[in-house]
Amino acid sequence: MDRRIKKNQEAIMKALLSLMAEKDFSKITINEIAERADVNRGTIYSHYMDKYDLLDACIETHLDQLMASCMPIEGVELFPSKNSLLRTFELMEKNASLYTTLLTNKGVPPFRNRVQAMLEKGIQEQITTNHHDLGLHTDVLVQFLSSATVGVIEWWFTHAMPYSAAEITDQLWTLLELNQMIPRTSPVQPL
Repeated sequence: MDRRIKKNQEAIMKALLSLMAEKDFSKITINEIAERADVNRGTIYSHYMDKYDLLDACIETHLDQLMASCMPIEGVELFPSKNSLLRTFELMEKNASLYTTLLTNKGVPPFRNRVQAMLEKGIQEQITTNHHDLGLHTDVLVQFLSSATVGVIEWWFTHAMPYSAAEITDQLWTLLELNQMIPRTSPVQPL
């Protein structure tokens, strides 16, 4: 991709996200995005059909980064891995304003649902690949793991991240171990 095109797209996405931090997505106009990105309207329309297409592209870009961060390092760690979960929370912590905006902006189609769908797909693939047999129906296990994880992520952001990425990772990992959703790495005492 041409560097100029990439630079324009990054500026446009950054402008959208900064405006979303200030007001509902439904109230943002293409003119405001163009002005904030220091490009003309035509540049935006040369890359995106409308602001909804721009939002989708922005969400996909950040979901791809999130997914890449949570994948195990090939040959080094298994899935699920506490280290991959920690990398994911660290990425979210580093980009806290972005994820807070996407999770809390009233005018955004439910970002939470997109994150959960991404997790469901990844968990389903890992269960199929690794042949986990916990005596549970796969669809129930996938729903439980994805809902629990997204719920914790959403709570963490809507409560101004009261714990560090390392602390929230430890908490979530322990909960998953207690519910026998992942192999235990150390003895865990019941609460």
